[in-house]
Amino acid sequence: MAKEIERKFLIVSDEWRRHVSGSVEIQDGILAIHEGRKIRVRLYDSRATLTVKGPKNGITRDEFEYEIPKEDGVAMLRDHRIGEILRKTRFYVPVSYGLWCIDEYHGTLGGLLFAEIELHSADQCFDKPSWVGREITGNKQFNQTNLLLKHCGLEDSIAAE
Repeated sequence: MAKEIERKFLIVSDEWRRHVSGSVEIQDGILAIHEGRKIRVRLYDSRATLTVKGPKNGITRDEFEYEIPKEDGVAMLRDHRIGEILRKTRFYVPVSYGLWCIDEYHGTLGGLLFAEIELHSADQCFDKPSWVGREITGNKQFNQTNLLLKHCGLEDSIAAE
């Protein structure tokens, strides 16, 4: 079973930009959400994925991601999403112990900037670069889905399910 183990942080400076090894433009759309579970479709430059995420247990959750035909992903985003399409640039910053992903949002959540690192285990130790600030892992105020639903005025209708 696939597991996602990640920690999320605010960014305190642009120093990370000097260390970027690559980037990709991403469009995200939520197809379903219920009791901490989420189904998302994501478009990258040339491909699409469908992701099913289970509820979180600390910083760990089940995550199943499948590549789908890009045309199917486009149709799902267009016709079946909840709220707006999120647009962001994901920048990759490699370090000796892993890979930092920095998401810079455009449009709906424009101006937001978060850093994430995926870990091999929940207790894995790692160094925080100088540009990494306060940890926001598990803080619902900074959860991408909650931010989107709040922006679209849908948080009360979804929570009522």
